[in-house]
Amino acid sequence: MVPEEKIPRIIHYCWFGRGEKPKLMADCIKSWSKHLPGYTFMEWNEDNFDLACCRYVKEAYEARKYAFVSDYARLHALYHHGGIYMDTDVEVLRPLDPLLAHEAFTGFEDEHFLQSGTMGAAPNHPWIGMLLDDYTGRAFVQPDGSFDTTTNTAVISKLCERQGLELNGAKQTLPGGVVVYPRTYFSPYDYIDGGNYITNESFTIHHFAQSWLPAHVRMKSNLKRFASKVVGPRFISKMRKLLASDAKIAK
Repeated sequence: MVPEEKIPRIIHYCWFGRGEKPKLMADCIKSWSKHLPGYTFMEWNEDNFDLACCRYVKEAYEARKYAFVSDYARLHALYHHGGIYMDTDVEVLRPLDPLLAHEAFTGFEDEHFLQSGTMGAAPNHPWIGMLLDDYTGRAFVQPDGSFDTTTNTAVISKLCERQGLELNGAKQTLPGGVVVYPRTYFSPYDYIDGGNYITNESFTIHHFAQSWLPAHVRMKSNLKRFASKVVGPRFISKMRKLLASDAKIAK
């Protein structure tokens, strides 16, 4: 018996700022078309999304910090329409149909934080509603003129922890039928250590283009990815921990 599909066959993605779309985005969307026949692809941008819907979004857009606009827009799309949201640098490796039977789903980015590059939910799901409510009254521009650049992965992880999530990287189910998968399912690339953990279970791979970051930060990430291929991610992880330990001792 085929499981009932609770999540509609809609793929949401965001492209704010009206900038030129990179080749990586085109390549990733090509993989969506290959593995997701029969799905509707819905792009959210300035023409169909209310940029004055809340203070956080308005201020983030005016500051040209479009990645933070999409943090809210993805939740708005999932809550009002249901479906699956994907970042534009996410490559699909196999059909997502098995996920449609869930009430909602996400996955870990690593052992301690959730990811938001691939996530899905039925329309009007209370979990998505809870994540949206966190933006109520929230400002992007702080009193001192700085920006609230807290990542949505950190915020979502904290909110889900209050719902009983154990930040251990293991598969688990939260209230409301929210299934949380291990990192291998949606985020098998470790952008910190450069490791690649793709398995037969992997649905997507997030390439972490990090377009919102300065060029020197993106270059550092690319160097780590190259170094990982040469010496391995475990060696890089050990070196990071060693350097962090030495820094604490120096203080």
